[in-house]
Amino acid sequence: MDDPTLFPPLNAALNGLAGVMLILGMLKIKAGNEVAHKRFMFAALACSVVFLSSYLYYHLHFGISVKYQGADWGRPPYLALLLSHTVLAALVPFLALRTAYLGIKDRRNAHKKWAKWTLPIWLYVSATGVLVYLVLYVFTDSGKLAFEALGS
Repeated sequence: MDDPTLFPPLNAALNGLAGVMLILGMLKIKAGNEVAHKRFMFAALACSVVFLSSYLYYHLHFGISVKYQGADWGRPPYLALLLSHTVLAALVPFLALRTAYLGIKDRRNAHKKWAKWTLPIWLYVSATGVLVYLVLYVFTDSGKLAFEALGS
């Protein structure tokens, strides 16, 4: 996979899919379907692992850093979005693995306590990951300009 343009939409799709799996998993446990809950949550975890692997490969292999190139008025809200996304994204692997571990070990009370924090943070990171992609690659020419600079 030597085409760097494939990675941003793939990564956004993986983020979005993880978010969908999280919501479905939450709905299943609220409906009392523990088996389906586990399947959806492990699917969300798998999507996030594949996302993280793809994201790291993209940045380490291609060395691309896409800077916001949109309207000046959009820079402060974009940077606030990016900062909150990045800080919380750094927490998600630890939160998700701890929460999953507690669930696997059937430590239900602890699992529920951790899940009350993990789920909203993980959902936020999934949603804002897609939003960052949209801002850089759909709503502005930021991604296009970064890829053009690669070719020169």
